[in-house]
Amino acid sequence: MLNGTWCVPTAPYHLLSGSLMLDDLEFDDSDSPAIGLVPPGVSWAQVRDHIKIAHHSLLVPPPADGDDFAGAYWTGTEMVVIDDLGPDQDQAIDDFRAVLQDLGET
Repeated sequence: MLNGTWCVPTAPYHLLSGSLMLDDLEFDDSDSPAIGLVPPGVSWAQVRDHIKIAHHSLLVPPPADGDDFAGAYWTGTEMVVIDDLGPDQDQAIDDFRAVLQDLGET
């Protein structure tokens, strides 16, 4: 407490682990909704932190030992992951966008 005011770090995770937001994401905005393209090497914790703040959908590349892209979006209270979008990025974007449109997440 400083002069009767509580001092609380606003983003301790930011101070310890880097930014909560993913920087310089590319987006596929050829149709609605726009989908952010996560670069390789980003953890699922980082994806969740970003989505929780930014609320836009993200396409996550396959892990080094995996084959398929995954899509992630924010429902307002939690992150939902759509697995098995296939190994081709363009097809994965189209399939993920179709799922989001069907769910009304546009």
